[in-house]
Amino acid sequence: MLVAAPLALFSAILFADGLPGAGAVAVGATASQRPAKLVTANFARCIGARRITCVVDGDTIWLEGTKIRIADIDAPEISRPACEAERIAGERATARLTRWLNEGAFEVLPNPDGRDADRYGRKLRVLSRDGSSAVDALVAEGVAGKWGGARVRWC
Repeated sequence: MLVAAPLALFSAILFADGLPGAGAVAVGATASQRPAKLVTANFARCIGARRITCVVDGDTIWLEGTKIRIADIDAPEISRPACEAERIAGERATARLTRWLNEGAFEVLPNPDGRDADRYGRKLRVLSRDGSSAVDALVAEGVAGKWGGARVRWC
């Protein structure tokens, strides 16, 4: 018993992320040290308080219970828009992001600037499929802008 408890604790810590050498990442590793996660899920608009895997708006999703802010996007607001035109654009961005997420498997990549979370606690990630970001699709259709680029005026 005296040996079993410490051995169980050691094993739990050692194998927490899988078998060593099989894609395991050290406990406490930063987001940029973690491998990309390949995702295939059925996304719909978030409704109500229960949010597991759903789309909040054009730049925020819930994935397996984790709130993710897409790191490289500037999407119009739907919860507190500055005008009706922004709300409408936000609905279009949300619908387009939902379609993109459901079009096939995609990778969840670390934020290129190294920040793991924003000031609201949302995880900052890039969503990519075949080398193209989800943002590329939204920007191409005019329903979002690239973060850090020219600010889009929705009103």
